[in-house]
Amino acid sequence: MTSSMFETSTPDAFGYLDRVAATDLGRSYKKQMLDELAVRPGETVADLGCGPGTDLGTLAEAVTATGEVIGVDHDPAAVDVAGDRTAGRSNVTVRVGDIHELPLPDRSVDRARTDRVLQHVADPVRALREVRRVLRPGGRLVMAEPDWGTLTVDHPDSGLSRAYTRYVTDEAVRNARVGSQLARLATDAGFAVPGVIPLTPVFRDARAADRILGLERTMRRAVDAGCVTGEAARRWLDHLTDGPFLAAVTFYIVVAEPQDA
Repeated sequence: MTSSMFETSTPDAFGYLDRVAATDLGRSYKKQMLDELAVRPGETVADLGCGPGTDLGTLAEAVTATGEVIGVDHDPAAVDVAGDRTAGRSNVTVRVGDIHELPLPDRSVDRARTDRVLQHVADPVRALREVRRVLRPGGRLVMAEPDWGTLTVDHPDSGLSRAYTRYVTDEAVRNARVGSQLARLATDAGFAVPGVIPLTPVFRDARAADRILGLERTMRRAVDAGCVTGEAARRWLDHLTDGPFLAAVTFYIVVAEPQDA
């Protein structure tokens, strides 16, 4: 099943986040998130699920020296890396915390963001209610999440590609459809939702797509789970390597504002 074109081992988690951020797609959607966040100098911004601090520097520049950026992540190793990366920025603090129980006081934050975080959490609505708790009146939350159910990888045997997407949605990602559910979930958590922005990146280069989608390593896991046979997986990957390539998935940026009781 192995192809010299595709990655076969899982990349370092922190390196992967930095890798995606450095792509044209990563730069584009992160800029759009920042535009929608509408940060003003002097504000307090929370990056929830900040990982290794990939976006903390950009946020720190947006709030200027008079504002504050708070990074929160459940992984102590990520917090250590983020702290090291922002050690020279006096307006950035990073702390360990669970998005379901944020280590922040009520109404203490002007702006908050989550970037591909809610697809992994145990309870997205509970997490969103926590974000609402810490936002001040007039505050804003901006979220970005894929809907993996929209993932399309073109192949002459469309059933194989459907099986691949079905494995991703049913087995690989905890909340795989959360991108298209965000507006409803945010409303359930007490937010108004003034903006939903769908983005559908189209990949025409198999190697570039693999660096984000992990085509071979995910297909290997699908084989191990019994969702696809090894022979079928080999045929699928061989065509992706040799034939014309196209893949796409829809990604949603959702803007939410707390409704005060």
